[in-house]
Amino acid sequence: MRKTAHNRFTTLLSVATFGALGIGAAQARDQGNYAQAEWAQDYASPVGMQVQRETTPILSPQTVAATEQMVERYKDIVNRGGWRQVSGAEHLRIGSRGPAVAAVRQRLIVTGDLDSAAGSSGVYDSYVAAGVKRFQARHGLSQTGAMSLATQQAMNVPADVRLRQLETNVVRLRSYSGDLGRRFVITNIPAALVETVENGQVVTLHAAGVGKIDRQSPIMNTKATQINFNPTWTVPASIVKKDLIPKMQKDPNYLTDNRIRILSNGQEISPKSVNWFSDEGTRYTYRQDSGADFNSMGIVRINIPNPYGVFMHDTNTKGVFGDDFRFISSGCVRVQNVREYITWLLKETPGWDRAKVEEAIESGKRVDANIAQPVPVYWTYITAWSTPDGIVQFRDDIYKRDGVNVPSTIGAPTPVASAEPMPQTFEPGDEE
Repeated sequence: MRKTAHNRFTTLLSVATFGALGIGAAQARDQGNYAQAEWAQDYASPVGMQVQRETTPILSPQTVAATEQMVERYKDIVNRGGWRQVSGAEHLRIGSRGPAVAAVRQRLIVTGDLDSAAGSSGVYDSYVAAGVKRFQARHGLSQTGAMSLATQQAMNVPADVRLRQLETNVVRLRSYSGDLGRRFVITNIPAALVETVENGQVVTLHAAGVGKIDRQSPIMNTKATQINFNPTWTVPASIVKKDLIPKMQKDPNYLTDNRIRILSNGQEISPKSVNWFSDEGTRYTYRQDSGADFNSMGIVRINIPNPYGVFMHDTNTKGVFGDDFRFISSGCVRVQNVREYITWLLKETPGWDRAKVEEAIESGKRVDANIAQPVPVYWTYITAWSTPDGIVQFRDDIYKRDGVNVPSTIGAPTPVASAEPMPQTFEPGDEE
C-alpha cells in the first residue's frame, strides 16, 4: 500500500523550494482564504536548528542575494577540506551505536545541521535524529529522522560539487531578476513543487508531479488563462503509441475499465473491433470521460498556452504526492491541493469565489472559467538555492542540466519513497 502517513506529507510540504513548514501542533494555517495544512515536527531541537517555512519566493532578489552569500560559505567549506564520506550509516536510527554515528554527527556539524556542541558521541540520540531530519528537509527527502541510503548518498555528494551546483544556479536565479508580476506561479521542476506568489510573498504551496526523465517538463514562461472543470481528456497521439496500444495488447479491458472511448470520424467503436497488434489503433481518437475517480486530469485542467502542448491539472492518483520521487508525468504538471490553487488563480475573476469553484466541481459537468487577468507562470529548473534565513536547499539534477555531475540520490523507487509500483494509468502531457 502506498505510504500516506502524515510524515510523508510533512516531507512534501517541508521540502518546498523554500524549506520546511512551520513548527507546532498540527494545524491549518489560514492565509486569507487559502488554508495550508501544517504538521508538527516530532523531535526535540532548538528552534534555531529547525527548518522553518519560508515565505520568500524562490524567484526573488532575496533568494539571489542569499544564494550568493551561500556560495561564499561553501567556498570556505571547500577550502577547509569539505566533509568526510559517510559509510555504513544507511540503517542508523535512534538507539544505534558505533563509529558510523560519530561520522554522521561530524557530517551534520560541517553544514550546520547539528550544533557543534553536540560532540562526537557514538550514540544516535534525539539530537542526531533532529539533525538528520533537518538535512533531509534541505534535500527533498522524507523527514524520518532516521538514516536511509538516499540520505547517506546525499551526505556524500562532495562539497566542491555542491559549490559548483550553487554557482550554476545563481546564474539561473539572476535570469529572473526582472519584474515577474504582482501575482505569479512558480513550478520548480527538480523540487517537484509549485508555489503561488502575490505581492512578493508565497501564498500557497503545492507538491507536484512533473515530467519523467525521458519525457521532461519544459523550462518556459507562460500564463494561466483558463480553468476547465470536469474535463474530458483526448489522449495525445504520442501517448497512444507509447502507452495505450501496448496496454491494450496486455489487457483488452483496459480502455473500458478506464472509461476511454474510441472514436472514428466522431462515431464510437468497440475496442474488440480493433486489431491492437497492427497500426490500426493509431488511426482513431481516444477520449476519456470526465470523472474525478478515473480521469487522468482529475477534476480540473489549467490551460497555460505554450508550444509544448503541456498544461497543469489535478490527478486521480493522488498517492504520488506522498513520494520523494515525483518525476512521473509525460511533461505536464500535476498539482496537489488543486482546489486551493485554482481558487487563488480565479481570485480576481468576478463571480469566481471558493463557493463558485466548489459548485462547478460538484456539478460534474464541463465548465470553463476564463481568468480575467491571466497569471504569469514560470516553469523553472533550480537545483540549489538559499533562503534569506541562511538555509541552503539542494535537489537532484534529475534532467542532468547542471553540467557538474551531481550524483543522483533518489530514484524510482527509493527506500524512502513508496515501494509499490505506480498504477497503470495514462498521464496527460505531450499533446500533439
